[in-house]
Amino acid sequence: MQLGASMPVSDIGTGPNVLRDYAQAVEGLGYDYLLAADHVLGKNPVATLRHGASTGVSIEHARRIGTTALAFHDPLVLFGFLSGCTTKIGFASGVLILAQRQAAIVAKQAASLDELCGGRFRLGIGVGWNEIEFQGLGTDFRTRGRRSEEQVRFMQALWAEPHTTFHGEFHHLDDGGLTLRPKSGRVPVWFGGHAEATFHRVAKYGDGYMPLNYAPGDQALAAFEKLRTLIREAGRRPQDVGLEVWVSPGAGSEDDWRREITFWSTAGVTHVTAHTTYVSDHHRRVSGRTAAEHLAALTRYRAAVADLL
Repeated sequence: MQLGASMPVSDIGTGPNVLRDYAQAVEGLGYDYLLAADHVLGKNPVATLRHGASTGVSIEHARRIGTTALAFHDPLVLFGFLSGCTTKIGFASGVLILAQRQAAIVAKQAASLDELCGGRFRLGIGVGWNEIEFQGLGTDFRTRGRRSEEQVRFMQALWAEPHTTFHGEFHHLDDGGLTLRPKSGRVPVWFGGHAEATFHRVAKYGDGYMPLNYAPGDQALAAFEKLRTLIREAGRRPQDVGLEVWVSPGAGSEDDWRREITFWSTAGVTHVTAHTTYVSDHHRRVSGRTAAEHLAALTRYRAAVADLL
């Protein structure tokens, strides 16, 4: 089982020095990969809250609309920079909103990053939820699911062969190819999300699955078993498809963390991300916001579970 850590850009800052130092420190602690989220655009947070108040929408709901209040680096640019500052730690987008982008451009960017970091990159993708991003990027929010699925197939074809012919609903290419391909002929694609369609996409095309909603328990086990059944029905082997979950160094004790890691390991999870800022029904952020406080939490967490990985 691999143990990764999130990049808390919105807390520690966006400049090159702090991000370089943070990545090198996490690598030095023995973490296997760094994970970064993706948002291109957001709503005006003040206008969003005012709209929520004027329409009777709760403040809590209004705050869930993606705004510009938090900073997000483009994950591929960030990892391109960090690949030159580190030697062995891996990188994963968690997740890149693929349907907002042109598939061939993402395929080329991922191939370039794969070359620059020596194959240390996993491309985590999702369909997105913040409609204003699709508006600003000129893409159709309503077709994002099936377009994203076809994008994955198109990118995998571009990575696999020097030249390809592809004709789908959204993408067409006659005997063309990327001007730089990954040496292995692939970049690992991991799907995020919880919709029924996501399970089928992972089963058919994914190298891994990155769910967030599942706490340790029967719901997670049932979801994983459903996915494994679909993978077999697609003619693939479940052991060839990874599973990633997030855990919270900001909640619980060392004993709690060890019990959770043991559960995920027994459930067949292959990657665990110690996320220091994510908040949900079962995730809690760390209390501090400095790089030192995030690193202290990561240090404590890994020391508690290292022998279980």
